Amino acid sequence: KVEEEGERKRQEPKKETQFCSVMAVGINAMPVTFAAHALAVIAAIMVLVWNISYRGGLAWEAENKNLIFNLHPVLMLIGFVILGGEAIISYKSLPLEKPVKKLIHLILHAIALALGIWGICAAFKNHNESGIPNLYSLHSWIGIGVISLYGFQWVYSFIVFFFPGGSPNLRSGLLPWHAILGLFVYILAVGNAALGFLEKLTFLESGAKLDKYGPEAFLVNFTAIVTILFGALVVLTASAKSPSSIDDADNYSYSAI
Repeated sequence: KVEEEGERKRQEPKKETQFCSVMAVGINAMPVTFAAHALAVIAAIMVLVWNISYRGGLAWEAENKNLIFNLHPVLMLIGFVILGGEAIISYKSLPLEKPVKKLIHLILHAIALALGIWGICAAFKNHNESGIPNLYSLHSWIGIGVISLYGFQWVYSFIVFFFPGGSPNLRSGLLPWHAILGLFVYILAVGNAALGFLEKLTFLESGAKLDKYGPEAFLVNFTAIVTILFGALVVLTASAKSPSSIDDADNYSYSAI
């Protein structure tokens, strides 16, 4: 019986490794993260140029209510999509101990969630002060769903994986679902960001008679494309081989925590 028990324990890591390697892409995550970071910087610059240079700037209190709305795309892209993506990337790319990476991952997601909520509040504030109805578009419906799922994911992950922390069996059982739900919510966030760019550009072209082939229209469209590419690299990084892992199970782990 002792020999059988020892053999069983020796086989458990192998099963975990096999499971993780099936769920992963056999490429190194580090080169992918470099490209993702570059796209993150480019997307952040593009959305700031659009809202400051073309849309007049950013403000929380202003007579021109459009300045309030301008906070929405900036906070949702830089604060929610980019920082949220960097939180996922950090767990794979940083050459740090696992507890440190968990803390960084947790904090970045918390900041992304807070800025995302602020960005949604900016949209509501603009609508309320401008007499525009709320929650009438598909973009707004998906946005509320995404921020709600993101908040739920963060809270239950904090309780189970960080403090007070669940049992090893509970963490092991929830880990794949945590990773799958996290990537699902993130993909929804990136897709909804692209939908938001399309919605805003459509309003500008129909209401403000913005030139459909003008520089601003091209800037908005290319910002959406860069955002989608960044999101794709984040998902690829989460599924790639980690260069800083010690054993095979961690090496191919697609999980965020």
